[in-house]
Amino acid sequence: MTEGENHDDDELRRDRLLASLALIGGIGLIIALPFALMAGAEFFLPMTIAIVISIALVPALEWLERRRIPSALAACICVILFLLIANGALALIIVPATDWFVNLPSKIPQIMSNLEPLIEFYSDLQKFVDDTAKMITAGPVAEMQTVTVDSPTSLVDLIASSAPTVAVQMFFVILVVFFFLSGWTRLRENTINSRGSFTGALATARVIQNVVSATSAYLVTITFINIMLGLSVAIVLWMIGMDSPAMWGGIVALLNFVPYLGPILTAILLALGGLMTFDSLWMAMLPAMVQIGFNAVEANIITPTVLGRRLTVNPLLILVSLSFWTWIWGTPGALLAVPLLIIIQTVISAAGTPDIAGFLFEAGTLTKHGPGGGAPEKNAANGEKSSN
Repeated sequence: MTEGENHDDDELRRDRLLASLALIGGIGLIIALPFALMAGAEFFLPMTIAIVISIALVPALEWLERRRIPSALAACICVILFLLIANGALALIIVPATDWFVNLPSKIPQIMSNLEPLIEFYSDLQKFVDDTAKMITAGPVAEMQTVTVDSPTSLVDLIASSAPTVAVQMFFVILVVFFFLSGWTRLRENTINSRGSFTGALATARVIQNVVSATSAYLVTITFINIMLGLSVAIVLWMIGMDSPAMWGGIVALLNFVPYLGPILTAILLALGGLMTFDSLWMAMLPAMVQIGFNAVEANIITPTVLGRRLTVNPLLILVSLSFWTWIWGTPGALLAVPLLIIIQTVISAAGTPDIAGFLFEAGTLTKHGPGGGAPEKNAANGEKSSN
C-alpha cells in the first residue's frame, strides 16, 4: 500500500472518529433535553407557546403587509385580535365554570341520588363476590380502602397563589409574539440571504414556507372544526335543558385540541354536569352520550375529510408526542403536542435527515477521490477494482 493510500485511510478513520463523537454527543443531548425542558419550564413553555402562536399568525401578518400596512402595526393588529378572541373564549368558559365549581358541594346529594341505582347494584355485586370468596377460601375478603378526596378549595388556593406567575408568563408570551411578528419579514429575509449558495437559500426558504403553511393550516382548520363541534354540542345541550350550554360547548372545543384524552375527559365532565342538573340517571348521562356521538362523527369523518392527506399525521406519532409533551409540561404540553409534532416533522421532511449511522456503519458511504480529482471511488474495504 502506497503512502497516499495510507494517508487516505487515516483521514477516513479520523472522519469515523469525529462522526462517532458527534453521534455520542447527539445522543447525550437528546437524553438531557427533556429534563432541561422540564427544569426550565417557566422559560421554555411560554417561549414555545409564543412561537407556535406566532407561526399560526404569520399568514394573517403577511396578508396585512400585502395591504401595505407596516410590520409593527400589522403585528399589533394580529396580537390584539388574538387576545380578544382568546379572552372571549376563556371568559365564556371560566366565568360559568366558577359557578359550577362553587355549587358542587351543594349538588353532592343530588349526584348521590342519581347514582343510587348504580351504588345499590355495586353493593349487591360486592356482597355476592364477598360471600363467594368466603365459601372458597378460609380467609376474609380484604376490606375496601376509603379514598379521601381533597376539598376543591385547595385548587382555588393553588390557582390564586400561582396567578402572579401566570400573569407574568402571559405578558412574556404577548411580548414575544409581537416582536416575532414585527420582525418576521426581516428575519426571514436575513435567514435566506445568509446562505452561501442559491441552492441553500432555496432550501431554507422552502423549509420556512412549509413550516408556516403546515402549522397555520392545521391550527386554523382544527380550530374551526372544534368551534363547530362545540357549537353543535352546545345547541343540543340547550335543547335538552342543560345549564350553561355555551360553557360546555367551549369546554368541548378546547379539550378537543388534546388528541384521544381530551374527548374522554370532556365526556366525564359532561356526565358530572348531567348528574348535577338532572334528576334521572339516564337523562344525566345524555349530555355525555351527545358529546361522544358528535366526537365520533368529527374524528372519523369530518376531520379526515377536511384535513386530507397533506395534514394527516401518524396516530402512533401523535400518541408518542402527546405522552412526551404531557410528561414535560402537563396540560399545556398536551395542547402543544400536535403543533410541535407538525413543526418537527415538517422541518425533518424538508431539510432531510443526516446519514450519521450510514457514515459510521456502511463502508460504501466513505469515499475518496482519485489523484486526478475524478469521480469518487469506493473505500478499500469494498475492494479496489483491478484493471486488466
